[in-house]
Amino acid sequence: MTDARLTRREVMWLGLALSTALVAQEATAAELQETPALKDDVASGKLPKIGMRVPEDPAVAELATIGTPGGELRMLMGGPKDTRMMVVYGYARLVGYTPSLALVADILKAIEVEHNSVFTLHLRKGHKWSDGEPFTSEDFRYWFEDVAQNKYLSPSGLPISMLPQGEGPRFEVLSETIVRYSWTRPNPLFLPDLAGPSPLFIYRPSHYLKQFHQKYAEKDVLDTLVKQANQRNWAALHNKLDTMYRNDNPDLPSLEPWILKTKPPSDRFVFERNPYYYRIDKQGNQLPYIDRVILSIADSKIIPAKTGAGESDLQARYLRFDNYTFLKASEERNHYKVWLWRTGPGSQLALYPNLNANDEVWRSLVRDLRFRRALSLAVDRHEINQVIYFGLAIEGQNTLLPQSPLFEPRFRKAWASFDPHEANRLLDLIGLAKASDGFRQLPDGRPLEIIVENSGESTEQSDVLELIRDSWRRIGIKLFAKPSQLTLFRRRVFSGETLMSIDKGIENGLATAAMPPWEFAPTTQQQLEWPKWGQYYETKGAAGEPPSLPSAIQLKDLYGEWLAAVSDEEHTRVWHDMLQIWAEEVFSIGTVAGVLQPIVVSAKLRNIPEEGIYNWDPGAYFGIYKPDGFWFDLSEASAKSASAASPPSHAMPR
Repeated sequence: MTDARLTRREVMWLGLALSTALVAQEATAAELQETPALKDDVASGKLPKIGMRVPEDPAVAELATIGTPGGELRMLMGGPKDTRMMVVYGYARLVGYTPSLALVADILKAIEVEHNSVFTLHLRKGHKWSDGEPFTSEDFRYWFEDVAQNKYLSPSGLPISMLPQGEGPRFEVLSETIVRYSWTRPNPLFLPDLAGPSPLFIYRPSHYLKQFHQKYAEKDVLDTLVKQANQRNWAALHNKLDTMYRNDNPDLPSLEPWILKTKPPSDRFVFERNPYYYRIDKQGNQLPYIDRVILSIADSKIIPAKTGAGESDLQARYLRFDNYTFLKASEERNHYKVWLWRTGPGSQLALYPNLNANDEVWRSLVRDLRFRRALSLAVDRHEINQVIYFGLAIEGQNTLLPQSPLFEPRFRKAWASFDPHEANRLLDLIGLAKASDGFRQLPDGRPLEIIVENSGESTEQSDVLELIRDSWRRIGIKLFAKPSQLTLFRRRVFSGETLMSIDKGIENGLATAAMPPWEFAPTTQQQLEWPKWGQYYETKGAAGEPPSLPSAIQLKDLYGEWLAAVSDEEHTRVWHDMLQIWAEEVFSIGTVAGVLQPIVVSAKLRNIPEEGIYNWDPGAYFGIYKPDGFWFDLSEASAKSASAASPPSHAMPR
């Protein structure tokens, strides 16, 4: 590989890899500091000294302030399955996003990328799992050969992000600390998937899991383990214990900052610091700073009240924007701060006309571009913003947010102004006549009544629909809301029974050119605007229907171009072309975005930004801000400031 053959992005990747390595080398010159909570275990010989626990070239955290190790962080969760949120929040990834949405090496020492198709991963020498066993290339080989390609453990084979156009990678172990994945075509999905909130785990603690694998374990011993665990066979046992994301097996070694110590089921889960964690601060303190994290399980409906009572040190999950005033009122009394972070979806809620509806007359109507534009022009987004979101949200279509480098105001403004006159004109052009009662009729004479279905999960959806119902009456259309259980809701959309639905907008409103634009093309059945077209792509034609609308076909083809592209310039061009089509075609009808998420933070907790983005992907909620660097300031000055954490005003910030 020579520099002359590298694209600009590939040079950038190499630069990141080299800079990461250089920073790590400089850090080793600082004397490592033993963690106070682990000193007794080190003195007794239960743990080796810190120099034997961290990698030879540990990752060095860039922190706003250097912290003091210690303390216990309390959080509230709605159910035992929320143990997975510690993997989301902990955000230990092979590569991860920075707050500026750059992808950098994290667990990895460095990564080399050639033509976006050859990825060479460099591990940190001396890196260990949470039980002290070495983390090496064998853990990658074990997953690739013995898990992902074992028909009993992984019936569907490799993940889709490792199969560009159906092609699997060539996997090579180059040394104990170097592995390589090679494709003959670009694979731009690989790195973003490694950095996701529910990441692609391409490694496993092989030393632990081999005892449950028929290739490595003695049959009699394995049969006994299967029987003791009351599992069907060895594969079921292996999958039950291999819970990298579910995070519900305390015995499974991990690379996360905090390790589960409580065996489910429980209403209180304890996570303790990983004594072999790979990150340190610039003064040689091993992260995480906080010794323990306690997740207490409570009914999600009462979590806002319990948070307001001071029972959580860091809380956003299960809090809503309409909890803000209540939480703010208890700020001073219970020594916490309430911050408001912007959320990242392209629209807080969006309407999705079902282009695959079974009703032939309705299907023909919603595929008429004029009809979709008319419905959008008849939504009073300013009223929604003022009445429900106190005027603090961003009005417009379901598209990228201003924080995205791909953002253009015209995409968000397209067909988003409130203009009932123009909406009525478009409906008249279509030939949707009004009856004597002033409401329009379908071409076959039926009343034009739109039933908008939803999952019934929030009053927010009902409130928004109530306002849209009023504004659509001005163009002669009746709207009815129909809530249902989530599974039934999705089943009706997928089958074509639903005419229109309301749900969250696109997940990633913060996209960069390097992130896949799959949400803007028919790529999965989960897309409410064209579930059958998405299913056709998802199943490679085995189910669903091929797209029949030229603009949808064009979006699908453009996504194929993005997958085949190797340069930032090509990726950016495709993104803009797709965003332009999406804006003009109004496949979904956005309302408002950037709705504020309350973040409750203990007045003593440090290194959490007052302004941030609260988003699933990219972001992993708190993860992108690396909670291993959060710390408790227990000084006397901190205690005094905590007692006066906020002014008494409860006014909504602007």
